[in-house]
Amino acid sequence: MAAAVRGAEELELLERLLGLPGGNKYGVQGERKVPVLQTNNGPGLTGLMTIAAHLVRQARKDQLLGSTAEEKAVVQQWLEYRVTRVNGGSSKEDTRTILKDLNMHLEDKVYLAGNIFTLADILMYYGLHHIMVDLTVQEKEKYLNVSRWFNHIQHYPGVRQHLSNVVFIKNRLYTNAH
Repeated sequence: MAAAVRGAEELELLERLLGLPGGNKYGVQGERKVPVLQTNNGPGLTGLMTIAAHLVRQARKDQLLGSTAEEKAVVQQWLEYRVTRVNGGSSKEDTRTILKDLNMHLEDKVYLAGNIFTLADILMYYGLHHIMVDLTVQEKEKYLNVSRWFNHIQHYPGVRQHLSNVVFIKNRLYTNAH
Protein backbone atom coordinates (compact mmCIF):
# COMPACT_ATOMS: atom_id res chain seq x y z
CA MET A 1 0.00 0.00 0.00
CA ALA A 2 1.30 3.46 -0.91
CA ALA A 3 2.20 5.71 1.99
CA ALA A 4 -0.25 8.50 2.69
CA VAL A 5 0.90 12.09 2.34
CA ARG A 6 0.15 13.46 5.76
CA GLY A 7 0.34 16.62 7.80
CA ALA A 8 3.74 18.26 7.69
CA GLU A 9 4.76 16.72 4.33
CA GLU A 10 1.52 17.90 2.77
CA LEU A 11 2.03 21.43 4.10
CA GLU A 12 5.59 21.49 2.75
CA LEU A 13 4.27 20.46 -0.69
CA LEU A 14 1.69 23.26 -0.44
CA GLU A 15 4.39 25.79 0.52
CA ARG A 16 6.41 24.90 -2.59
CA LEU A 17 3.31 24.98 -4.80
CA LEU A 18 2.46 28.46 -3.47
CA GLY A 19 6.03 29.67 -4.06
CA LEU A 20 6.66 30.37 -0.36
CA PRO A 21 10.27 30.32 0.86
CA GLY A 22 9.63 27.39 3.20
CA GLY A 23 11.55 26.98 6.42
CA ASN A 24 8.39 26.78 8.53
CA LYS A 25 8.66 24.44 11.48
CA TYR A 26 5.90 21.86 11.57
CA GLY A 27 5.14 19.42 14.33
CA VAL A 28 2.31 17.04 15.06
CA GLN A 29 0.06 16.81 18.05
CA GLY A 30 -1.83 13.96 19.65
CA GLU A 31 -2.75 10.49 18.54
CA ARG A 32 -4.28 11.66 15.26
CA LYS A 33 -1.07 13.52 14.42
CA VAL A 34 -2.72 16.88 13.86
CA PRO A 35 -0.23 19.25 12.17
CA VAL A 36 1.03 22.24 14.14
CA LEU A 37 2.86 25.26 12.73
CA GLN A 38 5.30 26.87 15.16
CA THR A 39 5.13 30.63 14.65
CA ASN A 40 7.78 33.12 15.78
CA ASN A 41 5.28 35.17 17.72
CA GLY A 42 2.28 33.65 19.34
CA PRO A 43 0.99 30.23 20.22
CA GLY A 44 1.30 28.49 16.86
CA LEU A 45 -1.44 27.26 14.54
CA THR A 46 -3.09 23.85 14.76
CA GLY A 47 -4.92 21.82 12.12
CA LEU A 48 -4.43 21.13 8.43
CA MET A 49 -7.19 23.48 7.20
CA THR A 50 -6.13 26.37 9.44
CA ILE A 51 -2.46 26.16 8.50
CA ALA A 52 -3.17 25.59 4.78
CA ALA A 53 -5.50 28.63 4.63
CA HIS A 54 -2.85 30.68 6.48
CA LEU A 55 -0.19 29.66 3.90
CA VAL A 56 -2.53 30.58 1.02
CA ARG A 57 -3.11 34.04 2.53
CA GLN A 58 0.61 34.44 3.24
CA ALA A 59 1.31 33.72 -0.45
CA ARG A 60 -1.43 36.27 -1.38
CA LYS A 61 -3.27 33.62 -3.41
CA ASP A 62 -6.65 34.15 -1.75
CA GLN A 63 -8.48 33.08 -4.93
CA LEU A 64 -7.54 29.50 -3.91
CA LEU A 65 -10.00 29.89 -1.02
CA GLY A 66 -12.83 30.87 -3.41
CA SER A 67 -13.93 34.26 -4.73
CA THR A 68 -17.65 34.47 -3.97
CA ALA A 69 -19.30 33.69 -0.64
CA GLU A 70 -20.72 30.51 -2.16
CA GLU A 71 -17.35 29.35 -3.56
CA LYS A 72 -15.72 30.00 -0.18
CA ALA A 73 -18.39 27.91 1.54
CA VAL A 74 -17.96 25.05 -0.97
CA VAL A 75 -14.16 25.12 -0.55
CA GLN A 76 -14.61 25.06 3.24
CA GLN A 77 -17.08 22.19 2.94
CA TRP A 78 -14.63 20.05 0.93
CA LEU A 79 -11.73 20.92 3.24
CA GLU A 80 -13.84 19.73 6.17
CA TYR A 81 -14.78 16.58 4.24
CA ARG A 82 -11.09 16.00 3.57
CA VAL A 83 -10.14 16.28 7.24
CA THR A 84 -13.10 14.42 8.75
CA ARG A 85 -13.84 11.74 6.13
CA VAL A 86 -10.65 11.17 4.13
CA ASN A 87 -8.26 11.42 7.08
CA GLY A 88 -10.72 9.63 9.36
CA GLY A 89 -11.57 6.84 6.95
CA SER A 90 -9.37 3.80 6.90
CA SER A 91 -11.47 0.80 5.92
CA LYS A 92 -12.18 -0.38 2.37
CA GLU A 93 -15.80 0.58 2.98
CA ASP A 94 -14.82 4.15 3.97
CA THR A 95 -12.69 4.45 0.84
CA ARG A 96 -15.55 3.24 -1.38
CA THR A 97 -17.95 5.75 0.21
CA ILE A 98 -15.47 8.62 -0.28
CA LEU A 99 -14.89 7.70 -3.93
CA LYS A 100 -18.65 7.33 -4.50
CA ASP A 101 -19.38 10.75 -2.90
CA LEU A 102 -16.69 12.45 -4.95
CA ASN A 103 -17.69 10.66 -8.14
CA MET A 104 -21.26 11.93 -7.82
CA HIS A 105 -20.16 15.46 -6.93
CA LEU A 106 -17.70 15.67 -9.85
CA GLU A 107 -20.16 14.40 -12.44
CA ASP A 108 -20.80 17.88 -13.84
CA LYS A 109 -17.80 19.75 -12.45
CA VAL A 110 -14.17 20.26 -13.44
CA TYR A 111 -13.05 21.05 -9.89
CA LEU A 112 -14.52 20.45 -6.43
CA ALA A 113 -15.77 24.06 -6.22
CA GLY A 114 -17.18 24.01 -9.77
CA ASN A 115 -15.10 25.70 -12.43
CA ILE A 116 -12.27 27.08 -10.31
CA PHE A 117 -9.14 25.37 -9.00
CA THR A 118 -8.95 25.80 -5.21
CA LEU A 119 -7.18 24.67 -2.07
CA ALA A 120 -9.87 21.97 -1.76
CA ASP A 121 -8.59 20.36 -5.00
CA ILE A 122 -4.97 20.51 -3.83
CA LEU A 123 -5.58 19.00 -0.39
CA MET A 124 -8.06 16.41 -1.67
CA TYR A 125 -5.47 15.37 -4.28
CA TYR A 126 -2.82 14.95 -1.57
CA GLY A 127 -5.30 13.12 0.66
CA LEU A 128 -6.38 10.69 -2.06
CA HIS A 129 -3.01 10.09 -3.73
CA HIS A 130 -2.22 6.92 -1.73
CA ILE A 131 -5.70 5.55 -2.52
CA MET A 132 -5.57 6.32 -6.26
CA VAL A 133 -2.13 4.73 -6.61
CA ASP A 134 -3.56 1.42 -5.40
CA LEU A 135 -6.75 1.35 -7.51
CA THR A 136 -7.08 -1.24 -10.26
CA VAL A 137 -7.95 -0.18 -13.83
CA GLN A 138 -11.50 -1.43 -13.19
CA GLU A 139 -11.83 0.64 -10.01
CA LYS A 140 -10.51 3.73 -11.79
CA GLU A 141 -13.16 3.18 -14.47
CA LYS A 142 -15.88 2.68 -11.86
CA TYR A 143 -15.05 6.10 -10.38
CA LEU A 144 -14.57 7.76 -13.77
CA ASN A 145 -15.31 11.33 -12.62
CA VAL A 146 -12.83 11.03 -9.75
CA SER A 147 -10.23 9.59 -12.13
CA ARG A 148 -10.76 12.41 -14.64
CA TRP A 149 -10.52 15.04 -11.87
CA PHE A 150 -7.48 13.38 -10.25
CA ASN A 151 -5.64 13.13 -13.56
CA HIS A 152 -6.40 16.79 -14.25
CA ILE A 153 -5.13 17.89 -10.80
CA GLN A 154 -1.94 15.80 -10.95
CA HIS A 155 -1.04 17.61 -14.18
CA TYR A 156 -1.82 21.04 -12.73
CA PRO A 157 1.52 22.94 -12.62
CA GLY A 158 3.34 22.44 -9.33
CA VAL A 159 0.84 20.13 -7.63
CA ARG A 160 2.32 16.63 -7.98
CA GLN A 161 5.98 17.45 -7.25
CA HIS A 162 7.77 14.24 -6.09
CA LEU A 163 4.58 12.17 -5.76
CA SER A 164 4.25 9.31 -8.20
CA ASN A 165 2.26 9.84 -11.38
CA VAL A 166 -0.96 7.78 -11.35
CA VAL A 167 -1.58 6.27 -14.79
CA PHE A 168 -5.03 6.35 -16.37
CA ILE A 169 -6.25 5.04 -19.71
CA LYS A 170 -6.86 8.43 -21.32
CA ASN A 171 -9.51 7.57 -23.91
CA ARG A 172 -11.75 6.17 -21.16
CA LEU A 173 -11.63 9.33 -19.04
CA TYR A 174 -13.22 11.62 -21.57
CA THR A 175 -15.82 9.44 -23.29
CA ASN A 176 -19.29 9.52 -21.87
CA ALA A 177 -19.41 5.82 -21.09
CA HIS A 178 -21.83 5.89 -18.12
